[in-house]
Amino acid sequence: IDMHTLKPLDKKLVLKAARETNAVVTLEEHTIIGGLGSAVAETLAENSVTVRFTRMGVKDVFCESGAPDDLLEKYQLKKKHVVKQVEKIIKKKI
Repeated sequence: IDMHTLKPLDKKLVLKAARETNAVVTLEEHTIIGGLGSAVAETLAENSVTVRFTRMGVKDVFCESGAPDDLLEKYQLKKKHVVKQVEKIIKKKI
């Protein structure tokens, strides 16, 4: 799902997708704190929806500048990292 905006967050779509797939992985090219992952986590919690869930993005660290490709590798946001995380979350038991 391409969540191009956080406000307003499409909560109905988030809940529908979570219930249909039983797993949610959010991905953002900036800090995970206060971003899409946080908004999705809040929505799931407020609606008592228990699913496998993880946030991908820059952890709670000071970010660096550099070439986009190098930064995606450093913060593990390249396609290979996303695939690995999705495979991991699908196998996880709830």
